[in-house]
Order: sequence, then C-alpha cells, then structure tokens
Amino acid sequence: MNKIKHNLKIFFLFSKFSLKTTFQTRLGVIFLLLGKAVRFLFFFSLIYFIFARVKLLKGYTLNQAAIFYLTFNLIDTISQILFREVYRFRPLVVSGDFDTVLTKPYHPLLRILLGGVDYLDVIMIVPYVLLTIFFAGQNPSTTLLSTFNFSLLIFNSLLMATAFHISVLAFGVITTEVDNTIIVYRDLTSLGRFPIDIYQRPLREIFTFIIPVGVMMTFPAKALFCLLLWPNIAYIFIIGIVLFWLSLKFWYYALRTYQSWGG
Repeated sequence: MNKIKHNLKIFFLFSKFSLKTTFQTRLGVIFLLLGKAVRFLFFFSLIYFIFARVKLLKGYTLNQAAIFYLTFNLIDTISQILFREVYRFRPLVVSGDFDTVLTKPYHPLLRILLGGVDYLDVIMIVPYVLLTIFFAGQNPSTTLLSTFNFSLLIFNSLLMATAFHISVLAFGVITTEVDNTIIVYRDLTSLGRFPIDIYQRPLREIFTFIIPVGVMMTFPAKALFCLLLWPNIAYIFIIGIVLFWLSLKFWYYALRTYQSWGG
C-alpha cells in the first residue's frame, strides 16, 4: 500500500510539471484545441453523410454508428492523456538521458510511460463523454447491465492500449525507433473509428484475432448493444490480460539487452 501511495505521489508530481509546461504557450494551446475539435467534427459529419445515403451500415443505425465513433474517441483520447510521454522517449535513449531514468528510485515506466499527462486531451474528453451518454440514452438496447459491460470493456481496451505503448517503449530501447512505431499503432487503431464489421474477409479476422483493433474499439460498443455474451466478454478480458503480460515480458527483455549510452 505504501508503495502504491509513493508511486501515485510521483505520478501527480510529473502531472503537475506537465500542466505547467502545457500552458506556457497559450496561443498554441488554442490552435491545438481547435484542430482537435475540427478533426472530430469532420469525421462525425462523415458519419452523417454516409447515413444520408444509406439507412443501415452493416446492420447498424446512425445512433449506433455514432456510438462506435465516440467509443473510439474515448479510448484513443484517454490513452493519449496518459501515455503522451511515449512520444518523447526516443530523445532520452539517443542522448543517454534514459540512463538517469533507470537510476532513479522509482519504476522507469512511471517516467517514460505516465510522466507527461496531456491536459489538452483532458479538455476534449468532456464533450466525448457527454455525447456518448446522450447517444447511449437514445439507443433502445441500452440497459444497466449493458452499460456495465461497456464500462468493463473500455477498461480492458485501455489495458490493451497500455500493453501496446509499453511494447513501443521496449522496441525503442532495443532499436531507438519510436516515432514510426507509434505512428503505425495510431494508423491501425484509427481503423476502429467505424465498426470492424464493415471490412471484408480476411481483413476483419486479421483486425480481430491477429491485430486486435476490433477487440479494442468495436467490442465495447457491441456490449452496449447487448450483442456480446458473457463468455465473449470473459474471452476479451483474457486477451487484454495476456497482451499486458506479454508487453511487460518484452519490456524486461529490452532492459536486459540495453547497453546504455555509447554501449
């Protein structure tokens, strides 16, 4: 318990420093927020444009398609809030400053994974949550149980996102390549803006069982629509736990191969 409190204290300390850094350039903050809002509205308008031509998309209504898109934004934005520091990891390895992180009396992932909370995305999460609640309330299949299952699978998706980001850090330790890897991750997860059912075989199976984009982004909304049974939900949780466990194994393997700066 004392160790958890200690780690939380360090996390909040890093978050405080990140807040001060974020709002040093206020004009830049305004333009970034406008850019995020425009991008969100653009894709939301695209959904309405599609449903202006067709009434159903793979059996899903406009309301359900909006929930799929909002679910993607919730998962993606929360992961960006927590793991923004991953995008700054490569300079630490290249410059040798990662050595100093490893010598600190706390777990290095506190610094390089959770050490840079993105407060701009904290601002953006508010409308996403409110819109999700609104559209979920309009959906006739939404029940208390389905809402609970939806929340559980959102948590599982964030666990999977954590696993992917830890894997990116481990890959960066081994190869010093982070930027391109995280871009590939972002491109793959962006496929989850729409339900994975719209993709043809074998892409649908690939993005479900091999690269679990569908498990992360599509299945939580399906649980809200009561389209998943409890055995399916349990199986999805097993996938999340296994991926997280494998990412930690990969991380510790990367540390064993790390030769320090100039090594």
